[in-house]
Amino acid sequence: MNNGFIYSLLLTGPNAGQSLTEAQVAQWQPQDGLLWLHLRYREPKARKWLLNSGLDRVEMDTLLATDTRPRVLSSEKGILLALRGVNLNPNSDPEDMVAVRIYAEEHKIISTCERQLQSVIDVAEAITHGKGPVDSAAFIMAICERLTQRKVEFIGKLEEQLDELEEKVVTQVNKTLRTEIAELRRQTVVLRRYLAPQREAFSRMLQETNELFDVNDKIRLREIHETLIRVIEDLDSIRDRASVTQEELQSQQSEQVNQRLYFLSLISAVFLPLGFLTGLLGVNIGGIPGAETNWAFAAFCAGLFALIAFQMYLFYRLKWI
Repeated sequence: MNNGFIYSLLLTGPNAGQSLTEAQVAQWQPQDGLLWLHLRYREPKARKWLLNSGLDRVEMDTLLATDTRPRVLSSEKGILLALRGVNLNPNSDPEDMVAVRIYAEEHKIISTCERQLQSVIDVAEAITHGKGPVDSAAFIMAICERLTQRKVEFIGKLEEQLDELEEKVVTQVNKTLRTEIAELRRQTVVLRRYLAPQREAFSRMLQETNELFDVNDKIRLREIHETLIRVIEDLDSIRDRASVTQEELQSQQSEQVNQRLYFLSLISAVFLPLGFLTGLLGVNIGGIPGAETNWAFAAFCAGLFALIAFQMYLFYRLKWI
C-alpha cells in the first residue's frame, strides 16, 4: 500500500506475513488474524483513514500528534504508547530522536510515524519472514527491545568517541578538541531529555494491569526497563566524563597561555632596564657621558651584558626560571 500506509501486515492466521491491499484492509475481520497498520501520519489519506477508524479522541490525537513525549496510556480495549528511537536515517543526527506511536488491541495494532525507524523496519522484516511476534503484547515487546538495543549500540559509540577524545587531550591539544567535546556533551543532553521520560513510560507499563500482557510479558518488559535504566546511567557517566575532559582541556589551554605570558613577562623584565638605559643615553642633548670617548660604546655594551647576567642570576635565585 502507499499514500501514507507504510506497512499493512497480518501477524497471525493462515496468511501470516502477508501484506494487505487497501481493499483487503477494508474487508479485514478479527478472525482473519492480528493486523498491523503502520502509517505516515502527515499523509492526507492516512489521516483521513485514522479519523474514520473509530478510535477514541485521545488515541487519535496521540497517533496524529506532531510532537509527543514518551508515555503510556491504557484503555478498556488496548494500550497506547508514544516512544522515541535513535535516528539512524541517512544525513541525520542520531540524537534527533524519531517518535513512533502505537495503539494495540487484541486483534489490531495501529502505529504512526513521520520518519522511519530501523527498529520498526526490523520487526516488519521479521513478520514477512514468518519470525515476527504472534500477539499484540509480543509486538510491543519487540519494538521496545529493538528501540532499547539501538540506544545501547549508540551509547557504546559515544563511549568509544569519548575514550578517543580523552586520549587526545592527554597526548595532544588541537583547536578541534574543544568543539568535539562540546558536541558530545550536547548529544548526551538531548538523548537524556527523551530517554528519561521513556524510562518512566516503561515503568508505567509495568504497573498497568492491561489484559494484553501476561506474566511472561511483564518479566520481559522488566528486563527491557532495566536495560534502559542502565543506558541512562551510562549516558550520565558519559556526560560527567565529558565535563571532566572539557575541564582538563581548558586547564591545559590555560596553563599554556600562562606559560606564554610568564615567558613574555620575563623578557619584559630583562629588557625593561636595558630599554631605560639606552633611551636615557639616546637623548640628543649635550652632557651625555662618553660622547667624546672612543671606548665608551664598548664599555656601555659590556655593562648591559653584565646587567643581563645579574638579572638572570637573580631570577634563578628567586626560582623564577
